[in-house]
Amino acid sequence: MPPNTSEGFAREIAALIDHTWLKPQATAADIRRLCREAREHGFAAVCVNPYWTPVAAQELRGSEVAIATVAGFPLGANTTAMKVAEAKGSMDAGAREIDMVLNIGELCGGNVEAVEADIAAVVSAAHARQARVKVILETCLLSEDQKIAACVASKQAGADFVKTSTGFSTGGATAEDVALMRRVVGPEMGVKASGGIRTLEDVQAMQAAGANRIGTSSGVRIMDELRLALRGAS
Repeated sequence: MPPNTSEGFAREIAALIDHTWLKPQATAADIRRLCREAREHGFAAVCVNPYWTPVAAQELRGSEVAIATVAGFPLGANTTAMKVAEAKGSMDAGAREIDMVLNIGELCGGNVEAVEADIAAVVSAAHARQARVKVILETCLLSEDQKIAACVASKQAGADFVKTSTGFSTGGATAEDVALMRRVVGPEMGVKASGGIRTLEDVQAMQAAGANRIGTSSGVRIMDELRLALRGAS
């Protein structure tokens, strides 16, 4: 194996990961640990609940690790005004990526115009501050046609990513859903797989299906697994 190849591959995997801790019982100590781990491993971002954004911003000052937070989480049933306010408040506190849950009920009811308008309002607020928006579809609750409609609405609303899951519903990411989402949005949008991703094999399956960001609370475990595998192969 050529010099630095192993470390380069490890950096490539780390750069896919949104190191995530959205549990309701999260403490300030948990968030600080999350941020230290993200710095150490070179993860793309940490993803935290809005309340903890200032703590993450303090811990990650001067770092290249982005701060992502959520809006309308986890049900998507907040009003658009509330989602926009959440996004603005989080950006004021230092967030540069907003993972918003679309209006699942309106999507399931066939009101795709309302879904798109909801997304577009958050996108407008975020892009005005050079922040990115990932739209959470909650794929486990949707038919294939609804997943397609959600991806189209997200793309037309100007979102930067579509994302599979909150991790708080009846299922998480599947390679099949990621592949479908990638086919619909094309190469120009991001696709984030999240929910139930706990191993290096999971990450590689999602990446092969078309994901270019991975949301997981198992990032450190995955990196340890990767480095152990690379040592064994050298």
